[in-house]
Amino acid sequence: MGKLSRDKSDVYYRRAKEQGYRARSAYKLKQIIAEFDLFCPDSVGVVQRAVDLCAAPGGWSQVLVEKMGATAVYDQDEDDEQRRKEPNFVSIELPPSSSSPPPTIVAVDLWPIEPLQGVHFIRGDITSYDTATSIIDYYCGERADLVVCDGAPDVTGLHAFDEYIQHQLLLAAINITTHILRPGGTFVAKIFRGRDVGLVYAQLRLLFADVTCAKPAASRNASIESFAVCRGFGRGVLNVDKCLNLELEGGWDESCGGVGGLREHPGVDIVPIIVPFVACAGLVSDSDYEFMDSDKNYAVSESLTPLSPPIQQPFDAGRAKAKEAKALRGEGD
Repeated sequence: MGKLSRDKSDVYYRRAKEQGYRARSAYKLKQIIAEFDLFCPDSVGVVQRAVDLCAAPGGWSQVLVEKMGATAVYDQDEDDEQRRKEPNFVSIELPPSSSSPPPTIVAVDLWPIEPLQGVHFIRGDITSYDTATSIIDYYCGERADLVVCDGAPDVTGLHAFDEYIQHQLLLAAINITTHILRPGGTFVAKIFRGRDVGLVYAQLRLLFADVTCAKPAASRNASIESFAVCRGFGRGVLNVDKCLNLELEGGWDESCGGVGGLREHPGVDIVPIIVPFVACAGLVSDSDYEFMDSDKNYAVSESLTPLSPPIQQPFDAGRAKAKEAKALRGEGD
């Protein structure tokens, strides 16, 4: 954050530095919450459990801690020692966790994040069924009331391509949300508005009763990003029984030896998928029908005149005309 000159002059970047937020995107969630009254006084006690997908570096998790009043301490897991050995890790002294209730906020990301008070961090893939199981196990079988996702790919500048990749990430977030969000819950996720955004809205309306596109003031006008605010999970076009526990594909998995796989049914192992590979034949001789390998050298028994001469430089004809014109003017080369 702050690598570009525009970041240093950005009001939300400076304010995030002043107020201790890990990213300027924290103000986007704050403005969405204020606009849609996600934590309105009439609903106090409704949002008891929240999940932050693609949480790194933790700006949105900080906002959830503020709004939900979580006071518990970061729950260390088995990856803590490994994270502490990584470069740029900053140690934070935290009070004993026994003096506070368990946190109600779960942050999920493939990248490690700095410990955050009031947040339980799970380092996992949002496309993995094991990650969804870990969240439900942490909540002792209960589902979350709110799921947020600020994940985005590294943009290339090709809007059509970036929009497609973002929509795939959004669908992955929706899939795991069907495993961890309670009926009637709320889902907030980043979306790139483009030509085909209507298709994504139609898909969201299948699962949610109300789908709205929000553009917070903290989001730059030049950015095509916006945020889909989806409320009333399981009350959309489909019945609630058809909205819960959609299929989650397992990507890279150690049990598959590094190959892709698919978990066909919840609770069963991932079935490795081996992509069929066929080596096509090379050039075939008209006389003996022998296959020729491009990595080998073959003796030339007969030299034939090529049907097409080698390609000449396209400006050779122009150069010849230029020389001819100079010769007529007596300028020479």
